[in-house]
Amino acid sequence: MNALISSYNNSMEKVDLASGWLTPTLARLVFISVLLVYYWNSAMLKIDGSIFSPSAGAFGQIFPKAAEAVLYDVTQMTFFQRIVIFFGTVVEFVLPALLLVGLLTRLAALGMIGFVWVQTLVDVNGHGVKLGGLFDNAVTLMDQRVMWTFLFLVIAINGAGPISLDRVLRLK
Repeated sequence: MNALISSYNNSMEKVDLASGWLTPTLARLVFISVLLVYYWNSAMLKIDGSIFSPSAGAFGQIFPKAAEAVLYDVTQMTFFQRIVIFFGTVVEFVLPALLLVGLLTRLAALGMIGFVWVQTLVDVNGHGVKLGGLFDNAVTLMDQRVMWTFLFLVIAINGAGPISLDRVLRLK
C-alpha cells in the first residue's frame, strides 16, 4: 500500500510542477478553440463596411428595444448608442486578439469577464433570454456564462503561459 501511495504522490508532484505552465496554456487553448471565433463573428456582425459604420445588427444586438422602435434604422441612433456600439465592437475584436497572442493577457481576461456580464445583462434585459440559475439541473445562460467567467479567471490568475508575447516581453 505504501508503494501505491508513494507512486501516486510522485506522479502528482510532476503534475504540480507542470501546472504552472500547463494550466494557463490549456486555458488559452480552450478559449481559442471555443470562444475566439464566436466573439470575432459577433464583432463582424456589428460593422457595416468599417468599424466607424455600425450595422443594423449591432443596433439590434446592443440596443434591441431602441432598434426595434425605429425599425432598425441606424440613422436614428443617438450619439451615446453609437459610442457604446463603437467601443463594444472594438473590445470584441481587441480583447480576444490579445488573448490569442498572449499580450496583456491578465488585463484582457479581466476585460472579457466584464464583457461577458454586460453581454449577459443585454441578453436578459434587452432580448428577454431567461437567465436560469445554478444547481438547477438544467443547462442555462447562467451556467454558460459562469463557465466562461471561470475560464477567464483561470487566465487572469495564471497569466498567459509560456507560449505568449507576455512571456517574450516578460510581462508574465
